[in-house]
Amino acid sequence: MKKKVRFILLCSTLVGLLLAPLAQVEAAPPGIHTNAVGASLIDVESGRILYSQKGDTPMRIASLTKIMTAIIAIEQGNLNDKVKVSKNAFGKEGSSIYLKLGEEMRLHDMLYGLMLRSGNDAATAIAEHIGGSIDGFVYLMNEKAKMLGMDHSHFTNPSGLDEGEGHRSSPNDMAKLTAYALKNSVFQDIVSTKLKKVPNPNEAWDYSWLNKNKMLSLFEGADGVKTGYTKLAKRCLVSSATKDGHQLAVVTLNDPDDWGDHARLLQYGFTYYPLQTIVRKGDAVEGTTDVVSRNFSYPLAEGEAALVKRKVTLADPATTSYRLGERGTLQISLKDAIIGTIPLYEKTSPLLQSASQSTFSFQQGEAYKETLLSHYGYVFRVLVRELFMISESEWAD
Repeated sequence: MKKKVRFILLCSTLVGLLLAPLAQVEAAPPGIHTNAVGASLIDVESGRILYSQKGDTPMRIASLTKIMTAIIAIEQGNLNDKVKVSKNAFGKEGSSIYLKLGEEMRLHDMLYGLMLRSGNDAATAIAEHIGGSIDGFVYLMNEKAKMLGMDHSHFTNPSGLDEGEGHRSSPNDMAKLTAYALKNSVFQDIVSTKLKKVPNPNEAWDYSWLNKNKMLSLFEGADGVKTGYTKLAKRCLVSSATKDGHQLAVVTLNDPDDWGDHARLLQYGFTYYPLQTIVRKGDAVEGTTDVVSRNFSYPLAEGEAALVKRKVTLADPATTSYRLGERGTLQISLKDAIIGTIPLYEKTSPLLQSASQSTFSFQQGEAYKETLLSHYGYVFRVLVRELFMISESEWAD
């Protein structure tokens, strides 16, 4: 009898061991197929890559390049500046908004022509205005790529035309860039616009630009961002959508069924990686009088919430950060990978009211770099323009 009981217990244990990993597999998101050569799905809030196919392989990106062109222009330029159309910009090959030689247009308006109609003439005019020359602007593009951790990207022009060799980016790099750009309200407003009318100094009627991005009408909640095509790059697309405050972005490169693939990938992300709040601003830290300084949300697949760990590190009273009001940090990790670090303040600290709500970060140290670029952005732009500035006579030709 005892042997029979032991046998039953042994069988039960074996069944349990066999089913345990099976349950874990069933909890994981299912696989998904795309027709793209390269693809990436990213959560905009956190920067987490949710799906990747040849994610770090450099490829041609066609007019997806203009995402970089637009965000640099928005950050480094004055949106009310008048951009003059040079001989180099006038009649630029490929897609165009048909600007006239010597025409002047407000930078903010020209950015709509750049992003909605993919105007290569607009890209060239904007690049010359911001960087002083194409070379000057390309320098800014590659510096920005380095700052964002786009390690598999190199830009040689502001439009994405197949001009020479070396103009490349990867699906994951473009996803990072897109998530970063969508944090900018001006950029978000532009790429979510379906139709834009802009004053036309050459005619009695306004320019009227219809957004080429069909995802804005095909997918509920779609709110950006850019189409692209050249003979060598084939069909390229970046799209974004927001559902209940959760924003995702998709990149596909060389994809003959991009509209369909983007709809499937966006739905896949919303279904299997819902955005979950891990901590809220003001949450108390056990054993202290300190509280969390901001909300922190992260997209988690089924079962991943149990794998999230929290680690509190209190600040040394002798440090500068402590004197400035910070009382420590809350480090959040998933599967031993750090996904967020949040400053802690005393509950009554006035700094708590002004603490950032953003959870967006690509890599350690980037927030500091971004602050420096913001502070010295104007000086940086002036120096670059001086280095690469074309002469007034060349501009007038």
